[in-house]
Amino acid sequence: MRHVELLRNSTFQICIATFVLAFSSPAQAAGVRPPLGLQLFCLQHSAQCQANGQSTVAASQGLVQLVQTVNRRVNGAIAPRSDGSLDRWSATGRSGDCEDYVLAKRAALIAQGVPSGALRIGYTRTRQGEGHVVLIVQTGAGEYVLDNLSTNVKLLADTGYRIESSSRGGLLDWWEFD
Repeated sequence: MRHVELLRNSTFQICIATFVLAFSSPAQAAGVRPPLGLQLFCLQHSAQCQANGQSTVAASQGLVQLVQTVNRRVNGAIAPRSDGSLDRWSATGRSGDCEDYVLAKRAALIAQGVPSGALRIGYTRTRQGEGHVVLIVQTGAGEYVLDNLSTNVKLLADTGYRIESSSRGGLLDWWEFD
């Protein structure tokens, strides 16, 4: 019982994640480490961090409508709130920052049958230069971006964003772009 309490302690989880990061092998040439907050989330919710199913989905009208509906619903359901100095990622909060919106949208799309393998988290910068993450749906017709800063889902090319790094496959497999 004491071990379970220890595993649920956030300070203990941060210590474990720091230890794993410090002693894990260096990232591959193109690979980068995922954000620490995401790593901690995946320690608690490992099943939600795996890639399942296809890595690309067909860009049907139904999919685009679903993606648009999920984007608007989650944007309206979560109140914006900064994490402050401790970057916590959650898929179930009533308030949060961009990471929390992304995880909630990802969970909603998976619940509607979109394969997790086609969903990516992309790290970019806002027009003001602030770090920002968005959810990307990889389709045969391009990459659709769900963003808490916009009510409309757009193709990546139409967002003005330059993705600096993103998850590929599972949420802990990240790649950097030139």
